[in-house]
Amino acid sequence: MAGGTTARRGTPFSDRSGPAARKGTGAPKPPKPPKGPKAPKAPKPAQRSGPQGPGARLRRGPVLASLAAAVVLAAGGTWVLYGSSWLRVEKVAATGMDVLTSEQVLGAAAVPVGAPLVSVDTEEIEGRVRGRLPRIDSVDVVRAWPHGIGLKVTERKPVLLIKKDANFVEVDATGVRFDTVPKAPGGVPVLELNAGRSPSARRFDEERLLHEAVLVAGALPGPIAKETVQVKVGSYDSVVLELTGGRSVTWGSGEHSDAKGRALNALLKAAPKAAHFDVSVPTAPAASGS
Repeated sequence: MAGGTTARRGTPFSDRSGPAARKGTGAPKPPKPPKGPKAPKAPKPAQRSGPQGPGARLRRGPVLASLAAAVVLAAGGTWVLYGSSWLRVEKVAATGMDVLTSEQVLGAAAVPVGAPLVSVDTEEIEGRVRGRLPRIDSVDVVRAWPHGIGLKVTERKPVLLIKKDANFVEVDATGVRFDTVPKAPGGVPVLELNAGRSPSARRFDEERLLHEAVLVAGALPGPIAKETVQVKVGSYDSVVLELTGGRSVTWGSGEHSDAKGRALNALLKAAPKAAHFDVSVPTAPAASGS
C-alpha cells in the first residue's frame, strides 16, 4: 500500500524496551551478603520480691505489728523491773555467822530496802560488809526473787591469840589480825614471844616470828589445837607448844608443819601418858617422860 507501512506477516509485534524484554538479558544483580547470627534476646527483668514487689503491702502489715509488739514487751518488761512495785527489795537475810549477829551483818550491808531488785549492786554490798566487819572472810550476796536479798557469810577462824593489855588479838591462818576481844575464845592458843635475847633476833623480826607461829598453829590437827594452851617462840627454829596437863612439844621451825602435825597426832595416840614430845624431825618423832 503506497505511502503506508507494511507489516511483515508471521512476525509478532514486541516491545523489547519493556521490563519483560529486559528480564534475563540485563547485567546480573550482586549476591546478598550472608546473614550473621541472631543477637540473643535480652533477659526479662526479674520480678522484685522486696518491698516494691507484689504482695509487699500484705507482708508489711505483720512485720510492723511484730515490731510494735516487741517494743511494747520491752517497755513493759523495763517497767516491771524498774518502775513497778512487784520486784522490789522487801526482805534481807544473813546466814553463816558464828560470832557476829544478824543485826551486825545487815547493818554493815545497808541493803536499800524498797529499791528495784534488779538494780541492787551485789558486789558493792560485799565490799561494804567486808570493809566494815574484818571478822568476815567472805560474803556471797544473791538476789532471791521476787523480793529478797540473801547474804551468805564466812567468818575468819582464829588459830592464835596475841595478848594485848587486858585483851586478846585474834589471828587467822593467813596471819590476818582481824579482831580484838576482851576474853580469849576456848581452844585457841596464846602466843608467847621471847626472842629478845636470841642470836637470830636481828635477822628475824617480830613479824617473821609471828608468821612462824601462825604456820605452826594453823597446821595443828583439830583435837590437838584444842589441847594447845600456848605457842612459845624463842627464835626462828625454836617453837615449843604447851599442851593441857603440863605436856610440851618441841616443834622446831615452822617448816614441814603439816608433817609435824601428823607425827604429833600419832605420838599422842601411841604414848598418851608421855609428858614431852619431839617432832622437830618429823621422820623421827620421839616421846619421853610420864
